[in-house]
Amino acid sequence: MGLRPVLLHRRIAGIASTSMALVLGVATVGLLPAATTAASPAAAAVVADEHCEDPTGTAARVRGDAVVKHDPNELTMAQLHQREAEFADLLQERAKRVGQRTLSAQAAAASVTIPVVVHVIRRDTTRAGGNIPDSMIQSQINVLNQSFAGATGGAATAFAFQLQSINRVTNTAWYPIRQGTSAERQMKTQLRQGNKATLNIYLGELSNGLLGWATFPQSTLNVMDGVVVLSESLPGGTATNYNQGDTGTHEVGHWLNLYHTFQGGCSGQGDQVADTPAEASPAYQCPTGRDTCSSPGLDPITNFMDYTFDSCMYQFTPGQATRMINAWNTYRA
Repeated sequence: MGLRPVLLHRRIAGIASTSMALVLGVATVGLLPAATTAASPAAAAVVADEHCEDPTGTAARVRGDAVVKHDPNELTMAQLHQREAEFADLLQERAKRVGQRTLSAQAAAASVTIPVVVHVIRRDTTRAGGNIPDSMIQSQINVLNQSFAGATGGAATAFAFQLQSINRVTNTAWYPIRQGTSAERQMKTQLRQGNKATLNIYLGELSNGLLGWATFPQSTLNVMDGVVVLSESLPGGTATNYNQGDTGTHEVGHWLNLYHTFQGGCSGQGDQVADTPAEASPAYQCPTGRDTCSSPGLDPITNFMDYTFDSCMYQFTPGQATRMINAWNTYRA
C-alpha cells in the first residue's frame, strides 16, 4: 500500500531535515513467518540467558525474518486481566479523589511534554560499532512528535517529546543488548535517569533479530522501565522496511500502556480499545483489505500498534489517545 500524502511528507521532511535517521522505541513484531533453524552452541547459550524476567511488563518488536524463542509482549489472558484489573482500580481510586467530571476534563485538556534521555550503547566509536550520530536521534524525536500529534493522519494525542540528553557508553559487555538478561538489568541500573515521567531510550545492536522492546507502566518505578531499540532501525539505517522511525512510535505506545492491535485475537476485549477493530493475528508487510475477524471493520494494518512495515503504519485512534492519557495520569504523572 502506498503512503498517504501527509505520511510521505513526514518521511521526507523528517529525514532530510536532520540528515539521516531516527531513534526507535520498542515492541515485539514480526513481518514474515520465520523458519526454525538449528542454533549453534554459542547461540543456544545466548538464548538460555534471555529468560524474559518480567513477561507481563515488557513489549518487543521483532524482524519479520527472525527466529525468536519468546515474544516478551505475548501476554496470556491471565496476565492481561491482572494488568487491566489494576489499571481499573487505580482509575477508580483517582476518580474518587478528584471526581469523575474533573478527571474527564483533565484528560481532555491534557498536554504533556515528556523529557527523553537517550543512551547510545556502542562497541566502539564507529558507526558499525553502534555509534550513531546525534542527527539520527533528533530525527526520531521529530517522528515521535509528528506521530503523537496526529500529523501523519491519525488522532492527536496529549503527548510531545523533548530530547533532554544523549549519553554515549562504550561497553562490550552490553553490546549487543540482550533482552531479559542480567547484563540488561546492570546496564539500566547504572544508566537510567529521571523519574517515572522520564522516557529512557537505549540504542544499540540487539540480539535474536529484535528491533526493540519496551516496558509497560507500573505503579512503582522499576529500574527496567524504558525502551530499547536497534540502532540500524532508525531512518536511513540498514533494517530494511523498519527504518522510518515507526518502531520508536510503536514502542513508546507500549510504554504509555497500549497493547498490540491483535492482542486477544478476535475474542473478548482485544487490545482494550473499542475503536481498533479486532484482529486475529499480526499483520505483516502491508496487506490492504485484510479482515481476519467476523466483527465489524477491516484489520487495523495502518495502526502504529500492528506489525506492518513502517511505510504502512501512520495512526493512533481516539480511543488509544484516551487510554494513553488515562494511563499517564494513573502511572506516570
